[in-house]
Amino acid sequence: MAALPLAARAQQKAMPVIGVLNTGSPGPSSAPFIAAFLQGLSEAGYVEGQNVTIEYRWAEGHYDRLPALAADLVGRKVDLIMASTPPSALAAKSATSTIPIVFRHGGDPVADGLVASLARPGGNLTGVSQLGDEGLTAKRLELLSELVPRAGVIALLVNPNNSVAERVTQEVQQAARAKGLQLHVLKASSESEIDTAFASLVQLQVGALIVGADPFLTSRREQFVALASRHAVPSIYAWREFAASGGLISYGASLTAAFRLVGAYAGKVLKGAKPADLPVQEPTTFELVINLSTAKALGLTVPQSMLMRADEVIE
Repeated sequence: MAALPLAARAQQKAMPVIGVLNTGSPGPSSAPFIAAFLQGLSEAGYVEGQNVTIEYRWAEGHYDRLPALAADLVGRKVDLIMASTPPSALAAKSATSTIPIVFRHGGDPVADGLVASLARPGGNLTGVSQLGDEGLTAKRLELLSELVPRAGVIALLVNPNNSVAERVTQEVQQAARAKGLQLHVLKASSESEIDTAFASLVQLQVGALIVGADPFLTSRREQFVALASRHAVPSIYAWREFAASGGLISYGASLTAAFRLVGAYAGKVLKGAKPADLPVQEPTTFELVINLSTAKALGLTVPQSMLMRADEVIE
């Protein structure tokens, strides 16, 4: 008789739990992306606190913490892991081969070994792949050269802890050689290293800067915008959020749109869809955003042809 209440409770459907594995920190820099993820979830019929529970884990920019955070989520037997970045997706994949994982990836998830193919992922992972760096950084070099034609020396800043950093560096080096530009590759994986990188720009006589599409670097966008302004270095970024914060120019797919898709996919998986059968989604549109006031502050005249191509011009 005493066991009957326990048996009855065991038969009830427990509220599903999603583990969010994030490389950044909670706060203003990550809030828009979490909100977009929750919006996608709600469109799939899941609302946090009502019919789904979410466990958040933050690496706060320390990628080496991700394996332990992923293992903690697995130990708590969450129903799904949302991996917000390539490093968190790799950590989650290493931690479990059974719990479904839905990721937001900034490059090629096939090359990183996350899925067998984009059309048929084949395992317990699927998600959204954005060409955040790979394939687009060379395009950013072209845009920066068009905006700052007198810059013969360009710098590329990457996070060496990101799995795509080496591939991106090779791509930009090749594009710079084709244009006859001198390229300096700078590396930063901490706040102090970002400061050091900017300090070296003057010594290297760098005329313009490309900031790599990395989760940690993105979380430091206010620092980047302030340093670029202080050192008067024209800089191009991957995401609109940089230009909205005062950065000169950005080119890439929408991060908020990607996280909304990740939320919708997570909802499908919670309803019974298998990640192996859900194709990895790819962006079809890319945003060119120009901050005209920042350009004026730097003494730059934005070509009319570029203004006409821009998806958004911030006055």
